Amino acid sequence: MPARKNKSNESRVASEGTKKNRPLAVVCYFWIFAFVPFILGKKDPFILFHAKQGVVLALAWFLVWVIGIIPILGWFVFFFGGIILLVVNLMAIIKAWHGEEWKIPYLHDYVKVLNL
Repeated sequence: MPARKNKSNESRVASEGTKKNRPLAVVCYFWIFAFVPFILGKKDPFILFHAKQGVVLALAWFLVWVIGIIPILGWFVFFFGGIILLVVNLMAIIKAWHGEEWKIPYLHDYVKVLNL
């Protein structure tokens, strides 16, 4: 079954061959474990897509934590940014488990910029 595109073009369903790699794609969204596919040398585009987004998402979490050190303003950024990143992280995990390649809004652009 060939990959098909969603109406919004933001999510792409993976082929049947990549669905066996769904657990590893899910692990990519657990911060430091995003580097596991790079270490294992996985060449599957489905896994690499999620690993790259996982790395950028981990960097976003780190940035929110660092900004959270700043009194008052940083605490608001930490609180609201943490909630937003938690929701995005859970959505990415669900999409990966269902075998979809969901481009995280705004953060996926940094995957291209960082050239991972």
